[in-house]
Amino acid sequence: MAVLVAGGCGYIGSHVTRLLLEAGHDVALVDDLSSGDVNRHPQVPLLQINVANPENTGAIADFAKQYDVDSIIHFAAKKKAPESIERPAWYYSQNVGGLATIIEAAELAGITKLIFSSSAAVYGDVTVNPVPEDLACAPINPYGETKLVGEQLVRAAQKAGVLRGISLRYFNVAGNLAPELAEREALNLIPMAIQKVQSGQAPIIFGNDYPTVDGTCVRDFVHVADLASAHIAALEALAEGRNSYDVYNVGTGTGYSVSEVMTEVNALADTPLSPIIQGRRAGDPAEVVGDVTRIQSDLDWQATRTLPDMIRSTWDAWLQFSAAARTTESH
Repeated sequence: MAVLVAGGCGYIGSHVTRLLLEAGHDVALVDDLSSGDVNRHPQVPLLQINVANPENTGAIADFAKQYDVDSIIHFAAKKKAPESIERPAWYYSQNVGGLATIIEAAELAGITKLIFSSSAAVYGDVTVNPVPEDLACAPINPYGETKLVGEQLVRAAQKAGVLRGISLRYFNVAGNLAPELAEREALNLIPMAIQKVQSGQAPIIFGNDYPTVDGTCVRDFVHVADLASAHIAALEALAEGRNSYDVYNVGTGTGYSVSEVMTEVNALADTPLSPIIQGRRAGDPAEVVGDVTRIQSDLDWQATRTLPDMIRSTWDAWLQFSAAARTTESH
């Protein structure tokens, strides 16, 4: 296959790109580099362009045709839920508008296969665990809303005969295959906790009075390398017409509490630091764990890496970043 990866210089996109290349597929990248790093895959053809600008549709289609692209994996989107609350219109224009541009470019280039990067944020404040794909979606922030609308847009394009698509709903992504592919910002629980501990600061737990095993929130964490392999499994199933559904959860199906994550992080520290307990954050459900039976049975995919794998690989990456930053400052 020849795959166009939109957002391929980002954290998840760069991991998917690596696995595609290792599997022998041809890859071309589209990324505006607003959060991506061109040095993650400098040898791969790159079109630096903003997919949220509809005027770029033709350029993206021409680039895809230049490299004989037959499939697209779309990651290019904004993903900070608090920011989406502050800038809802911008999030819709970036996330939904960007996907619309990609679908129109696909139509112009004759590309008929699309994997869409969705999120468990579409479910909202769930009370059912594990969460099945057919649970009614009620996102609680504009970020989650844009992902749900994105799924609907992919489904509408499929109904119109423009393409065939699969949307993958990620749970909490962490870990790295290599330090150069790692997340550059600490935006999620595991890198945030690691960054705190490595800098000698106590990590923070928001709420310890939830109805869970230890009072802290429980989440489903999936290693980014497993998530990347799920995209390839979905793409191959789509190419062969083996997928029975157009939406799949991607997680481990196992929940870990915030307190358990902190214990694993502290196990790597020379001087463990007891977490600081603060009040609950608005909108944090007690537990969110994915039901992954559909993707296991339909796409023959299953996560294989553990929570310690995710934490260790993230820990090592942040150590490398810290060392590089100190070297830069010393010069």
